[in-house]
Amino acid sequence: MLKVGLTGGIASGKSTVLDLFAARGARTLRADQVAHQLMVPGTALFRRIVATFGPAILAPDGRIDRPSLAALAFPVRIADLNAIVHPAVQAYEDKWLRRAGSKDPSAIAICEAALLIEAGGADRFDRLIVVTCPEEERVARFAARTGLPLDEARAEVARRMRAQMPESQKADFADFLIDNSGTPEDLRAIVDYVWSQLTLAAAVS
Repeated sequence: MLKVGLTGGIASGKSTVLDLFAARGARTLRADQVAHQLMVPGTALFRRIVATFGPAILAPDGRIDRPSLAALAFPVRIADLNAIVHPAVQAYEDKWLRRAGSKDPSAIAICEAALLIEAGGADRFDRLIVVTCPEEERVARFAARTGLPLDEARAEVARRMRAQMPESQKADFADFLIDNSGTPEDLRAIVDYVWSQLTLAAAVS
């Protein structure tokens, strides 16, 4: 089985790219969704996060309010949060990859994570894809996703990017760069090419 990591800056279009690969037959997993599942009330991860960041991050229903957690963590305390979350998420990913490989040894399995490289996880994969996008497009996407005015979205993107490796440095780790600054048709064509290369690699792995 070919294990592929997919990463990129905030609002670069990682989820869209992952969905395109899924439509072409890849087995896919989102680290953000895994983290969300692992931090529900009653779990060890939930208890550690609340003990570290305090009850102010809890919503009225007792769950972790992720925007409140992000506001406390980015950028000064992001290392504290990552030290709690990343090992648990990576352990889940590794188990998922083993299951996927046992079910289909010829599969292409893609894990998407915003901080994949920063968390030291790049070496766990056979190939690495980095999605890139101009800053203003990322700001516009983040504003549309969150409902924030553009100025506030720009400030929030900049604040979160301070906790991430610059895209230019992430590109140095990439086996494939996917430029998401064009049209949807352009993006599909790039994904088609990368998928053809992954398929070839999977055939000889």
